[in-house]
Amino acid sequence: MAMTVHLDVVSAEAAIFSGLVERIQVTGSEGELGIYPGHAPLITGILPGMVRVVKEHGEEELIYVAGGVLEVQPSTITVLADTAVRAEDLDESAALEAKKHAEQQIANGGGEFDYAEAAIELAEAIAQLRLIKKLRK
Repeated sequence: MAMTVHLDVVSAEAAIFSGLVERIQVTGSEGELGIYPGHAPLITGILPGMVRVVKEHGEEELIYVAGGVLEVQPSTITVLADTAVRAEDLDESAALEAKKHAEQQIANGGGEFDYAEAAIELAEAIAQLRLIKKLRK
């Protein structure tokens, strides 16, 4: 039987996942992270994208997060996400519309334009679309 560690994935709206996992994969602020049982304690920011959860017995679950914080402790991993959605619950048409809107804002600019906010919106939409595409494979 594989070693496991407890994982909690939560956002401001809801607890998305809580249970034992063999490992997770997430994009941290410094690059890709693979977290296994026994990993050294760690706190890092996470970027918009996918959290790949490998549950007990190898079953996989994909969760979209729009940034947040990853905390690794000896017996627990916690993902505190700004937004978290199970991959199968993502809305492709909404993500395409958000991408289009962000691209238009960046292209047109204007007096009230906030480039950083538009870039974040674009990154989140692209991350959602990548995850939707990965689910279709």
